[in-house]
Amino acid sequence: MTHTPHSPTEDDDSVACKHGPSECLGNILELCAANLYPNPKTYLGFTMCMTRDYEHIPNHDLVHDCALEHGISFEKLNDCASRDDGEHGMELLRASVRDTARANVTKSCTVRLDGEVRCVRDGGVWTDCEAGHEPADLVKDVMKLRYQKIGGQEA
Repeated sequence: MTHTPHSPTEDDDSVACKHGPSECLGNILELCAANLYPNPKTYLGFTMCMTRDYEHIPNHDLVHDCALEHGISFEKLNDCASRDDGEHGMELLRASVRDTARANVTKSCTVRLDGEVRCVRDGGVWTDCEAGHEPADLVKDVMKLRYQKIGGQEA
């Protein structure tokens, strides 16, 4: 049985995360990092750091250490997540869930490139990866798209 990674709840305007409230809080912290620090190297580094020790999310020490490691202010992160009694962070999560639903993403992990599904990993198995599922395959497609976007021609 495949579960959606997150879904709006039916009885109110909150979100149900597949792995419970601590996953929702971890997602809010990661969304706050992306919102506050839009450079992908910064917020993705923070997200990867948190993911490496996901069992301990949202442990203060983990969040603090990952923030420090990636040049993110723990205080700003905390303010983002807790602003307006937590409503600001929750709205970031709701918006992310809405965006995911609009993109018809139903499985975590779904890799999208230029608005299209590039590859899906479900139950430990890669599917829908016509151009390959190895990191080098994705890098090749990203570079090809980048080259096309800057007005180049494929060789």
